[in-house]
Amino acid sequence: MSGPLKLKRESDPVNDPDPEIGTAEKPKKVVALNLDNGSLISHMPNFISYKESWQYFDYLDKNIPWTRPTIRVFARSHVQPRDTCYIASPGLPQLGYSGYKPHAYSWDEFPPLKDILDLIHKAIPGSSFNSLLLNRYKGGNDYVGWHADDEKLYGPTPQIASVSFGCERDFLLKKKPNRNSQDEMTSRNESEPPRKRSKKVNNVDQHSFLLKHGSLLVMSGYTQRDWVHSVPKRVKAESVRINLTFRKIL
Repeated sequence: MSGPLKLKRESDPVNDPDPEIGTAEKPKKVVALNLDNGSLISHMPNFISYKESWQYFDYLDKNIPWTRPTIRVFARSHVQPRDTCYIASPGLPQLGYSGYKPHAYSWDEFPPLKDILDLIHKAIPGSSFNSLLLNRYKGGNDYVGWHADDEKLYGPTPQIASVSFGCERDFLLKKKPNRNSQDEMTSRNESEPPRKRSKKVNNVDQHSFLLKHGSLLVMSGYTQRDWVHSVPKRVKAESVRINLTFRKIL
């Protein structure tokens, strides 16, 4: 397993305006969180500039071949509560989850995604992502339930880089239950809406991040083995959020 994740800060002579407070400036920063037992989180709230982020958002919203597939959970079929698309380098094993095997589009079909991939590789020394799962949340009723990206094709310590555009949403992490209560959770539970946020979101067993427009969050080490994450429903989230999760298939 690699050591603690280090994000490289690129110099930027002009800081991005915070849309919540008008002309205020906010410097780029990296928030690192060592969960425990080698589970690592790094968060850069303004990874891509505010203006460039909207340019990427508009391109992705209009040009990605979004689909809302039917998946199977507990032997029942459900429409996935968000749109999705999948990009992968040639020759990789087929991705599959909850009975769904997405078509793999080429990086060359969407040049701006290659540009974002280059930014990711520059920011995370030693990274070499070769696949990308995109998700589009059309409003507060779109979500992703508690799950871990622990598919075998990612290896035992996958690194996953998540870039968000558009509407800010809560990203929750919580410790996986012990074996005695493992039956209470599936690795991908889309069949039930997520529970309300626990009041103890900042204790050692659960953490919360607000993923804003242009932000980057990286999960690495044993995060997928020991933790689950979700983007819950939010009534006040009325606009579209687009999220890119870069992964490496071994």
